[in-house]
Amino acid sequence: MEISQEIGEKIQELQNLERNLQSFSMEKQNLQVELNEIENAADEIKKTPSEVYRILSGLMIKTNVDSLNSNLNERKKILDLRISTIIKQEKSVEERANALREQINSSFSAKK
Repeated sequence: MEISQEIGEKIQELQNLERNLQSFSMEKQNLQVELNEIENAADEIKKTPSEVYRILSGLMIKTNVDSLNSNLNERKKILDLRISTIIKQEKSVEERANALREQINSSFSAKK
């Protein structure tokens, strides 16, 4: 059975969408790991006295707890936003991929 150019292009687009989904998944996983590290750091800060240190460009710098908590909360908000954006993108790409799969499958079914 020979595949028409239109079906070939749809298959190529589907493969690209699946690669995008895989990329989104890896990026989301990396962001979730970073988010988990921030949450663990915030928990540890709650257990410590008022004196904490942070590493900045290879230097350990003394900082106060409130400043560090503020910084961690800001970073957490950014990561939450990025993760929710990736989830929305994943959903959109997944819907497009499912529609293409249906089109490809119906094209093959029609040729039989």
